[in-house]
Amino acid sequence: MTEQHPFVIVGAGLAGARAAQTLRDEGFDGKIVLFGEEAERPYERPALSKGLLLRTTKRDSVFVHDASWYEEHDVNLHTDTRVTTLDRQARQVTLADGRRFGYDRLLLATGARARTLPVPGAHLDGVLRLRTLADCDRISDAIVDGASVVIVGAGWIGLEVAAAARTRGAAVTVVEAADLPLQRVLGDQLATVFADLHRDHGVTFRFGAQVHEFRGSDRVSAVLLADGTVLPADLVVVGVGVLPNTELAEQAGLAVDNGVVVDHTLRTSDPYIWAAGDLANARHPLLNIRVRVEHWANALHSGPAAARGMLGRAVSYDRLPYFYTDQYELGMEYTGHAPPGSYDRIVVRGELAGGEFIAFWTAQGRVLAGMNVNVWDVTGPIGQLIRSRQPVDLDRLADPAVALESLVGRG
Repeated sequence: MTEQHPFVIVGAGLAGARAAQTLRDEGFDGKIVLFGEEAERPYERPALSKGLLLRTTKRDSVFVHDASWYEEHDVNLHTDTRVTTLDRQARQVTLADGRRFGYDRLLLATGARARTLPVPGAHLDGVLRLRTLADCDRISDAIVDGASVVIVGAGWIGLEVAAAARTRGAAVTVVEAADLPLQRVLGDQLATVFADLHRDHGVTFRFGAQVHEFRGSDRVSAVLLADGTVLPADLVVVGVGVLPNTELAEQAGLAVDNGVVVDHTLRTSDPYIWAAGDLANARHPLLNIRVRVEHWANALHSGPAAARGMLGRAVSYDRLPYFYTDQYELGMEYTGHAPPGSYDRIVVRGELAGGEFIAFWTAQGRVLAGMNVNVWDVTGPIGQLIRSRQPVDLDRLADPAVALESLVGRG
């Protein structure tokens, strides 16, 4: 295959790096150019809020490829490089330094950025967000024994940082606007499991609370809540979600709606451009809805799927959403998609208090999602139950003596 212009990938995270690898694995011998804004070569993010914060994971282990891989596979990697404009008519991207690169096919894998908290003092040293390796390094240096850490947001990132900080001896207070951690994602019953877990490890929660101001001269020293409470703080970590980096797509006139709109093949509204990872709002052929997934597994698999689409292969990206967390002694995997209002019953197999169980979100007897907590090697059958789209006997679903595999395709 001979192209006048290279295949260009904008975004050197996991999705972009895996796409480049897949192009080579699938036999593409043309030029590949990979642009990334960070100074680091592509790396995986889960360890940033887990093993790297705990200092149980070696830093070199998070990189997608060895440093030599890109040259060995003729992938032209540009780190610390920002793409500023995309000209669809000319099929060119322009860099911040003015250089232009033509493309034959283009993949947008620009990911997402951490949301900011627009309150006074947000600029202070010590008020951090966790999205990059550099962020992780700064937070890890600060969560020392005896430090006072305030975490704003009781989502997955907030709770994982809380667990790492407590494990390393810091005093942790989590400020959350809702009544429970992960309340919108899990519902009250399962959210209580995580609240109890963290309380048992010494975390203090401030639920129904809003941050009014971060206080300090040059560095943060306290957090003022809307009710007047003042929380001492040597470090603040703001974990209130992310925003997809859609600016380049918007500038180019691509369809954008909570991410870059793509079809089930991950192709955008432009036939020469694909999108993958956190950025892509994809039509899911199994769920029959649009879904934008911000988790590691989606980047791992959607990058290769988009690469195959760029090569003209038949693609139908129907991976079920999947994510996992490790907090203290709790390990969890979640498979499926069950947003608020989509389910009518949560079925629990095992005992919540015992710390080993599987929870299923169901609608009219059909399994929409499953979360296994300290129960392993069950993501396969959970996925099969979801994919079957068939109602199951909920009493048997709740019975640990009944093999999950036996329920697939049976009412």
